[in-house]
Amino acid sequence: MTRTRSVIRGVGSYLPANVVSNAELAKTVDTSDEWIQQRVGIKQRHIAAEGEFTSDLAVAAGRAALENAGLTPDDIDLIIVATTTPDYTFPAAATLVQMKLGMSHGFAFDIQAVCSGFVYAVTTADSYIKNGLANRVLVIGAETFSRLLDWTDRTTCVLFGDGAGAVVLERVELAEGEPERGIIASALRSDGKHWDKLYVDGGPSTTGTTGHVHMQGPEVFRHAVGKITDVVYSALEKSGHTVADLDWFVPHQANRRIIEGAGAKLGLPPEKVVMTVEQHANTSAASVPLALSVAVADGRIKPGDLVMLEAMGGGFTWGASLIRW
Repeated sequence: MTRTRSVIRGVGSYLPANVVSNAELAKTVDTSDEWIQQRVGIKQRHIAAEGEFTSDLAVAAGRAALENAGLTPDDIDLIIVATTTPDYTFPAAATLVQMKLGMSHGFAFDIQAVCSGFVYAVTTADSYIKNGLANRVLVIGAETFSRLLDWTDRTTCVLFGDGAGAVVLERVELAEGEPERGIIASALRSDGKHWDKLYVDGGPSTTGTTGHVHMQGPEVFRHAVGKITDVVYSALEKSGHTVADLDWFVPHQANRRIIEGAGAKLGLPPEKVVMTVEQHANTSAASVPLALSVAVADGRIKPGDLVMLEAMGGGFTWGASLIRW
């Protein structure tokens, strides 16, 4: 008897060329490089250029993932884009990516779960594959989050950046006795009563404007570590694995202290935790695939490794996905 699994065939990423250091931010808001690094561990962030849209970042990351997989857009059945910052209210950014990739077949849609979006999208793609609705899925996390920021608010503008990351998931049938591969188990959660702890004060149905990010930082921090470990343990329990089995933990890159706190609570040694937040800040739905892409490119993540993806975002939403590379 065979088992259907969604295997990661390729990974890719893209960061805008414009790099903004902490020192540059300190020229316009009351902050400093020392203050930012000490509290959140960020050194710099990438900011999309004028006329460079979320779909453009997504296409660049998607093309890189396809190239890494040795595939073309003709091989893809479905595109899922996780984003909080689509080009337009509609159509979905995913359909624009489909167009820019030259695809007129298959289907495409967006997922909005803020920073958890990529984990939600990977889990959704896995369901489509296992239910026979797609054989290969291009999953992209892409954000131009800088366009939601109030650049006079030092509590938020220092935290975020723009970027995109992508994976190609492929349907594989594993024969009985064949080693496990692909997505093994996932866990997703949300709790809307926390919506006002991290939100944007605008939208088509409320203000008719885009709005800006608002965050109760201490409250988000207080909830983050517990919720992160909750879904990690849930995914492990479903799979029959334990924390000791993990080779790599790839968390949402929001804040160094949150990442370190979650790793410590899980009992993971720091060398098993992938951390890239200092180089690109919090890129929301793009942060997990960006970190994943770095760890694959530098050779840390290798075939056979057991990898845990995790993220938490506004809503609150949070989730984890366990993958055998």
